[in-house]
Amino acid sequence: MMGRTRLGRQFGWLWAAYAVSAYGSGLGFGALPLIAVLVLHAGPAEVSALSAVGPAVGALIVVPLAPWVEFRRKRPVMIAMDLTRFAALATIPVAYAIGRLGFVQLLVISVVVAAAKIAFNAASGACLKALVRPDDLLAANARFESTNWSSIAVGPPLGGAAIGLFGPVTTVVADALSHLFSALGITAIGGGEEAPQTTGKSPVRAGALLDGWRHILGHPGLRALYLNQMLVAGLIMATEPLLAVLLLRRLGFPPWQYGLAFAAPCVGGLIGSRLARRVVARYGRPWVFRTVGTLRAVWLIGLAFVGPGIVGLVTVMAVELAIIINMSLYTPVLATYRLEHTPKHLVARTLSAWSIGQQAAVAVCTALGGLLADVTSPRTALTVAGLLILATPLLLPRHDQMSQYEPEPSVP
Repeated sequence: MMGRTRLGRQFGWLWAAYAVSAYGSGLGFGALPLIAVLVLHAGPAEVSALSAVGPAVGALIVVPLAPWVEFRRKRPVMIAMDLTRFAALATIPVAYAIGRLGFVQLLVISVVVAAAKIAFNAASGACLKALVRPDDLLAANARFESTNWSSIAVGPPLGGAAIGLFGPVTTVVADALSHLFSALGITAIGGGEEAPQTTGKSPVRAGALLDGWRHILGHPGLRALYLNQMLVAGLIMATEPLLAVLLLRRLGFPPWQYGLAFAAPCVGGLIGSRLARRVVARYGRPWVFRTVGTLRAVWLIGLAFVGPGIVGLVTVMAVELAIIINMSLYTPVLATYRLEHTPKHLVARTLSAWSIGQQAAVAVCTALGGLLADVTSPRTALTVAGLLILATPLLLPRHDQMSQYEPEPSVP
């Protein structure tokens, strides 16, 4: 058995900062659309714009911001992005208290928070690579993945209860404060941080904006993984609103069962992330990318066969559990490979490009899924998504493409 890897005090503070922010965001999950409906009485079009347009515009803002992040010390950037999110979210309870909260304010906050999150994650990846030895990157990424899924399992149910007890902006306050505490945790990392090396050219030149995509698309392994990830993430996320309509409107599931159907399977995230190092040690990363990458895709079609009652609830939970176990095993391995195969001077731009592409794919797939559901039915749209995702393993890198970069796996 593998013992728990000691990653040091500095990583401990980075992990603590990530955890408090993740749990705050878990509590505030879906808070802006909920406030739009409960407080501003927004219609479906406005709620859809808040959920899709805000993050999409935020991703576009990060395109010119990525080179700026690249050529700055990463911890001050992370602190600045945390404080930006804190300040933006804190305006909501203030405006609500004085009766001046409006939809445009929520939309602007959605854009700001999305852009700050992508920039923070890009800087965080570069910070992690500097703090942790290469051999420990997988252990570190697995801990982040485990924390992420546990926050999703715990946060939304507690957030829903808090809203019922204390009012609609309660979870926004918790989310805002979590970013403030995250900034304090990053400050506590301490120690010096090496200044980024520049080439003498302007870091905001036009070509620098595309350097992240050039690196991804020029690397055979990363290119295949990137295209696969965009489609898998886009198709999986596109099923969420479709499933909401199917379960809540067509099949008559009560809201608590709908919440349980998504919260309970997140336990699978703890299972998969804890297995990641052992599976890589036994079988190697090429096997994980091909086999686990394929297993992420084969379960989604099961959502098309969901029926009413307990059997339908169990079906949703079983499908979600299978997807999450495989995703949480696959994701830290992918994150580690991406960091290892990206030069230090390109990490922030590469991670930004990755996030922007994935965000765009989710927005496009969600919009197309909604359009198809309007023309046909939610079940038909779920069936199409489930069939399309079955083709995504064809985009995964071949074993020979990956094995040339990998050491032989050890057999215990």
